[in-house]
Amino acid sequence: MKAQSGLQAPGLYERFTLARRKRVKRFGKNFIRGMSDFIARQSRVGDLPVYDNADFPFVKMLEDNWQVIRGELDEVLKHREAIPSFLEVSKDQKKIASDERWRTFLLFGFGERMETNCKFAPKTAEMLSQVPGLQTAFFSILGPNYHVPPHRGVSKTIMRSHVGLIVPKDRENCTIRIEDQTVAWEEGKAFVFDDTYDHEVWNRTDEDRVVLLFDFNRPMKFWGQVLHKIFLAGLRLTAYYQEPKRNLPGLDARFEAAVKRSQDILEN
Repeated sequence: MKAQSGLQAPGLYERFTLARRKRVKRFGKNFIRGMSDFIARQSRVGDLPVYDNADFPFVKMLEDNWQVIRGELDEVLKHREAIPSFLEVSKDQKKIASDERWRTFLLFGFGERMETNCKFAPKTAEMLSQVPGLQTAFFSILGPNYHVPPHRGVSKTIMRSHVGLIVPKDRENCTIRIEDQTVAWEEGKAFVFDDTYDHEVWNRTDEDRVVLLFDFNRPMKFWGQVLHKIFLAGLRLTAYYQEPKRNLPGLDARFEAAVKRSQDILEN
């Protein structure tokens, strides 16, 4: 007689749901990537892996105020263990976020302000709210000796920027490759890139790397903007959007509780 393990096999409904989710995800990616050439032609800033910051004036505002942002980050990091891993926020990231060494403190998600978390970084949140077409923003905390394998973003209608906040002393061993370009982060400096190009990240040091990561709408002509709105409307119906939305209130509450416990200890 075979010994029974403590794990239960997924039921018929669970298997059906997982299979449907994979099909929807695959169709969505293939559809949007199939439109990449069209989006590239609609772009008002060209189609490059890495961009000149001069094309995006709001980037300078964040660079000029990076120490203010860093100050709020330092307060958040006092409760580092309560910050959720990327995988806790979204299981869709399991191919690139394998363990707790990559943590994310979300401030905006799919255009929505995360009110609980923004209370702990109000000045950062206010500056981010001035970014035109802001979609998502978070402190991305990458632990020592971590590698994010090659991957691509879903939609060329969205662009990404990193602002260096905490960078290992050996910064040449903490880099991101975007297509054929390799960039080393620098504290107080930002860069903008198109994450639909193949990219991967290495932190080959014994220190944390923390950036303010934010996504925003690509400046586009009329029909590109129309396609982008259709894409976002469809995305909000999928598990890719719905799962993090369900998970975040509990994760935010966990962080808020950790801060309160710390304050209570100090007051007693």
